[in-house]
Amino acid sequence: MCYGSQQFPSKGALTNPTRTRTTPPANENTVVVNNLRDRLAETEARLERARAREAELSRQLEEMKRFVCVMEILECYLKRRYSEQQVKTLAVVSRSKIV
Repeated sequence: MCYGSQQFPSKGALTNPTRTRTTPPANENTVVVNNLRDRLAETEARLERARAREAELSRQLEEMKRFVCVMEILECYLKRRYSEQQVKTLAVVSRSKIV
């Protein structure tokens, strides 16, 4: 069978390993598998570091939230005390003007 000026390869030529190589040799497969294992190990290590960092950041965030809550309580307390002091000061000043 011919198609134009080219001839299709025979079945023997397709199955002959010197003619075409459909699967890499075992040595190449081993190298590829080892490379993939190394990359997987690196990825898992990076993931573990990222998870540890996330846990640390979450802990810091919770600590900051508690700090902000305490600061808001102090702010409220100090505003109330300031208002009380203003009222007392105005009372003393108004009494001293009358006397």
